[in-house]
Amino acid sequence: MENQVIEQLVLKGQVHIQIPEIQFSSVEHALKMLVRDFETVLGAKPELVTGADEEAELCIRIALEKDDIPKRSEAFGFRFHLNGKFPRMEIIGHDELGLVYGILAFSKKYLGIQPFWFWTDQSIAKLSEIKIPCHHYDAPAPKVRYRGWFVNDEVCLIGWKEPYPPSREVWEPVFEALLRSGGNMVIPGTDLPRDGIHYKLAAEMGLWVTHHHAEPLGAEMFLRAFPGRNASYQEAPELFESLWAEAIEEQKDMKVLWVLSFRGQGDAPFWHNDPSFDTSEKRGSMISKVIRKQYDMIGSAVHNPVYCVALYGEIAELYKGGYVELPEDVIKIWADNGYGKMVSRRHNNQNLRVGSLPTANDRGKDGLYYHVTFHDLQASNHLTMFPGSSNFLKQEIETAFAAGADDYLLINCGNIRPHVYFLDILRELWSEGSIDVSKHVIDFVSGYYASHHEELKELYLSYTEAAIQYGPHADDLAGDEYYHHPARQIIGHWLQGKSMQPDARLFWAVGDVPFNQQVKNFEDLLEQGMNKWEAWLQRCDEVLAKLVPDDLRRATDQLRFHGALHLSGCEGFYWLCRSYREYHEQHYPQAFVYASESMWSYKKGLDILKDAEHGKWDRFYQADWLTNIKSTIYNVDTVRRFLRIHGDSPDFFLWYKEFLMPETEKHIYLENTHRNPLSDDELAHLLKPYFSSQLGLSD
Repeated sequence: MENQVIEQLVLKGQVHIQIPEIQFSSVEHALKMLVRDFETVLGAKPELVTGADEEAELCIRIALEKDDIPKRSEAFGFRFHLNGKFPRMEIIGHDELGLVYGILAFSKKYLGIQPFWFWTDQSIAKLSEIKIPCHHYDAPAPKVRYRGWFVNDEVCLIGWKEPYPPSREVWEPVFEALLRSGGNMVIPGTDLPRDGIHYKLAAEMGLWVTHHHAEPLGAEMFLRAFPGRNASYQEAPELFESLWAEAIEEQKDMKVLWVLSFRGQGDAPFWHNDPSFDTSEKRGSMISKVIRKQYDMIGSAVHNPVYCVALYGEIAELYKGGYVELPEDVIKIWADNGYGKMVSRRHNNQNLRVGSLPTANDRGKDGLYYHVTFHDLQASNHLTMFPGSSNFLKQEIETAFAAGADDYLLINCGNIRPHVYFLDILRELWSEGSIDVSKHVIDFVSGYYASHHEELKELYLSYTEAAIQYGPHADDLAGDEYYHHPARQIIGHWLQGKSMQPDARLFWAVGDVPFNQQVKNFEDLLEQGMNKWEAWLQRCDEVLAKLVPDDLRRATDQLRFHGALHLSGCEGFYWLCRSYREYHEQHYPQAFVYASESMWSYKKGLDILKDAEHGKWDRFYQADWLTNIKSTIYNVDTVRRFLRIHGDSPDFFLWYKEFLMPETEKHIYLENTHRNPLSDDELAHLLKPYFSSQLGLSD
């Protein structure tokens, strides 16, 4: 009977699953997911049994198999047998992560649970039965050996739920999505309290843990451990080494990708704390010395350690210059510039764009640190999707793989929810090594939406076309921070009375020109941006009007949200620039109306965030501390108050009298009935129609 051909396995009702008697914590987590998935789809919890009789009516067996599976870590496959009269499917894995991936691949392939089901609010179809063709299957090896996420700038995750640091309730969906995407490593958060659950839970769910390049070995920051001391390795090597030894002891029994590095406090070059290192030779020599010390300390305490070095910022430049020596078995991690291009990042106005990939002469292993979201207080995307195209991302990653940087891929994933589409592209790239963008986007929308797939595909692909290109390079595309950080800098420069000279902080965006021309250069780009985002949103709304309610909600959160947030920021910044222009011409009431228009536009951004906080997402965007729309509104409100002093002060009645009071009242009114000053909003709303024709405002 064992050799009898089985064409199809039918699962319905309560499914009986045999599980290993000896459990890994990671497999226990995966089984909980599988039970939940079965109950969602078939309406009944499966029965999990251990050590069952081979003749029992078992539908699925989950087991470690070293012989009937490719002999590599994380391998898994499906097998089909007939024991007695009962057909059975086996999910077999070479090791614990092999079992986890096998379980989750079953869930995706046969139950329809997509990797980002939680983050997209996937509508999961209810079925009366599941029919599984009985074909043996072995999963191919992924392209990248170590692949995962850096959960960085995760303010939405921090503010979403009450406990701090974030609890299991926050982290489990993050790590589940990573595992469902085939990831196997994570940096779980940025500088969170060391007593948080994040590292422990990541290890518990089977993930390798690794470290931020500013926190080598995962050690505590020097100035936090030794406040008041000078953070100089040259002065106090024993203190640094005590922190590294403590970190090694804490993690030596975990699966760790040890990051060797030497940066200064607060993610800055170490010579900011130790200015005696004033040449590239001195700096490179010290970094090389520290990395070798860290390497030796780990090697003496950990069996077969895996080492990495983040070639980020100044370390990349020093390594490229030949000033840093690394042990040969260290994975060198090359970083993009934060905007998806594999070149050195911009530092304020300096943008050298030095290539950030290994050359043909480089020896050893290489990998990538890549951003689909970034926070740099200039033009990055934090709340919104990556503004580059999927073809741009494909080209950068596939080129990096071709250069040999394919041992490691760490993605800065931010707060997950806004970045699902591009995280899914990278899921396919780290698995397959290449991607057909057009096929992928159809698979993506088909997995999460019930209909109108071609139209949704067009929206995902055309999103990048609406982004403002503020510079000459393909990656010079504005994310949501572009409308806020430069705007607040303009306000500060303006109100501090510095407008007779340019704002040097803005040279990267609009050049070294007089301040009023800097503002005008922004204005011109923003006007183009408004037109493009309005057109994209119009197409978006036409498609959304055709969707069923569940898909409408999903498309609103995953597509329209991003375009609407861009448009509100674009409009807010544009009207701010127009306000400055009127102020420069000493047209103060008109400038006041424009500033009000700016503030009202920015406030739309808060409404957009709030609309996306339905159901389980309540409070998700309340900790918008990085783009910080509220701060921008506060700044623009300050501009309004400043402008009202110019001409409406001291009684804050003069503009009402000049522009709004009936002519018959102007010379006979009594102060006791007319001198209750209007609020800024009230006055602006009344003045707007008066100036509409000359200001180009719509009512």
